[in-house]
Amino acid sequence: MNRCRIHPATPRPDESVVSRLRELPTTIVSDQLERAGAMHGLHPITGPELGILAGPAFTVRTRPGDNLAIYKAIDLIEPGDVLVIDGGGATDRAIAGEIVCLHAASQGAAGIVADGVVRDVADIARGSLPVYARGASPLGPYKSGPGELRGPISVGGTAVRQGDFIVGDPDGVVVARPDRIDDIFAGAQAQLAKEERSIAQARAGELDTSWLDAAVDLEMVDHMP
Repeated sequence: MNRCRIHPATPRPDESVVSRLRELPTTIVSDQLERAGAMHGLHPITGPELGILAGPAFTVRTRPGDNLAIYKAIDLIEPGDVLVIDGGGATDRAIAGEIVCLHAASQGAAGIVADGVVRDVADIARGSLPVYARGASPLGPYKSGPGELRGPISVGGTAVRQGDFIVGDPDGVVVARPDRIDDIFAGAQAQLAKEERSIAQARAGELDTSWLDAAVDLEMVDHMP
């Protein structure tokens, strides 16, 4: 029998925190994290209307191209969890397809974020579960193991721990540690208001460059290069 290590569960987050995160674009969340925390190379498989995602991570580490541990994770997740899968970034074989997504949705998962590829893309896109991955492959997964659940993983070059907050939208996926949530909420509204003003100015053809000269050390020359 193939081994699957299972770490203890972490405390559940307040649903109000998840609801507030769901209203924030990933760009705003990342900016409050010093413009870091993004999972590189992962894209939404589902459309924009289903691509909004927020919830605590249920972490899975699996052998590339194998989804035995993913099925065990689906058996253990709680409603609202985001299944975050470290599949080693492999793109030669899918680690999930329509059936995995249907099972995850039936157990109340908030979404799936996979550092690997999926298959049955058209069916997944028509489903009810937000799914992010590196792409697609028609090759199906093995079910041999081993795996690890609720342990620390790396997805898209970003560390993820069980219970970290996952936020996704059409721009991608961002990871936020629980101890940074207050920082995110403190700065998000101010930045949103600032961006709204900048967008309004841009649409009106008003270009404010007052900040530019202070940010750039300009050197004027008196001849052509």
